[in-house]
Amino acid sequence: MSVFQNPFDSRFRLTGGCSCGRHATEAEHAAETRDADERAARVVEGAVMRALFPHDATRRAFLTAVGAGTAAAAVSALFPLATATEVFAQGLKPEKTDLKVGFIPITCATPIIMAAPMGFYEKQGLKVDVVKTAGWAVIRDKAINKEYDAAHMLSPMPLAISMGAGSNPIPWSAPAIENVNGQAITLSVKHKDRRDPKSWKGMKFAVPFDYSMHNYLLRYYLAEHGIDPDTDVQIRAVPPPEMVANLRADNIDGFLAPDPVNQRAVYDGVGFIHMLSKEMWAGHPCCVFSASKQFVTETPGTYQALLKAIIEATAYAQKAENRKEIAAAIAPANYLNQPVTVVEQVLTGTYADGLGGVKKDPERIGFDPFPWESFGVWILTQMKRWGQIKGDVDYARIANEVFLATDAKRLMAEAGLTPPEATTKTFSVMGKPFDPSKPEEYVASFAIRRG
Repeated sequence: MSVFQNPFDSRFRLTGGCSCGRHATEAEHAAETRDADERAARVVEGAVMRALFPHDATRRAFLTAVGAGTAAAAVSALFPLATATEVFAQGLKPEKTDLKVGFIPITCATPIIMAAPMGFYEKQGLKVDVVKTAGWAVIRDKAINKEYDAAHMLSPMPLAISMGAGSNPIPWSAPAIENVNGQAITLSVKHKDRRDPKSWKGMKFAVPFDYSMHNYLLRYYLAEHGIDPDTDVQIRAVPPPEMVANLRADNIDGFLAPDPVNQRAVYDGVGFIHMLSKEMWAGHPCCVFSASKQFVTETPGTYQALLKAIIEATAYAQKAENRKEIAAAIAPANYLNQPVTVVEQVLTGTYADGLGGVKKDPERIGFDPFPWESFGVWILTQMKRWGQIKGDVDYARIANEVFLATDAKRLMAEAGLTPPEATTKTFSVMGKPFDPSKPEEYVASFAIRRG
């Protein structure tokens, strides 16, 4: 069933039984309602505990000392959980309905962009002006200066902003992942016979920003092939809209870039796709929907409505049958400013590779909004590995405070999605397992590193 179908519509009712038409008997209806109420109560209780004790270690110590039952009773006495549950269930009205959200014109921003022309913001009572922006430093500065209410950011950026890496420390949040996969290493057509990365010494590469998955994945890939990314090659930050022109002008030999940049290089005949980023790490995050903690706490109704619109747009974008419709909606000049065929090739996964072939990979780009805290921990390990952050790092705490998995869980469920129970998971990058509970050991395991 589509998340946009009404479950009470007579076309989708089961025959027989209960008042809502979805259960065989009234008893089954009542049992499911009780279960839903109990789940909601547990979610609210957990949210209140996290609000009172935001640090995991402090919260665990409190629960260990007094016991879960006593803790729940004490918290309920201070903050009536029944009232909180009712508030969560009813939702909050947006305190502010006219908003500006900045984005970079790449397919990673698909949910943020499409939510405007396709009515997802309007459905939540919001009037959102999605503003095309030149580069990531501009996005960061305009968001920090409150010229934007929220923004499309690279997933490492909220972590860097919160820690004061590259700017003054400001508490920031990433409550939803915008896309997974969706990047590629593209090389100039003159390097068609230079596919072995061990032969890339002396080459010049571009990435969108220093604090980006692109930078970390390119560095990871090079280092795994024995190339030191700081001494054997040059890596520089270039805004995505300028990458193809730089490749054409022979200013760079290649890039690890977001789409549709890679596909546009193929379309223009100046580059070929060496490999998709999903071949390094299937399901890796790239960009996020982000906002300051001040925006989250001072306008909770607006934040909730905006995040819900983004999550529902993300759920719609994940369905393969919607991809061509979305490509047509986001290709125009005020959004991506790309030929529809280029955007379609990215979103559908049927694409020309620049080497004379046509490939099919429906998972070339995916849209999964859940902000796994372990994504944040991995990003922090790479920031530490390459010397962007120094000293002791409380990986789990920072990831927990920035990647707001609890908010995503609740709104994903409301959008008809099934959020995971856990907030961390293990995964592998280029075959190397990553355990988020052992970040320092992971950093130390690399032969090529700065930190």
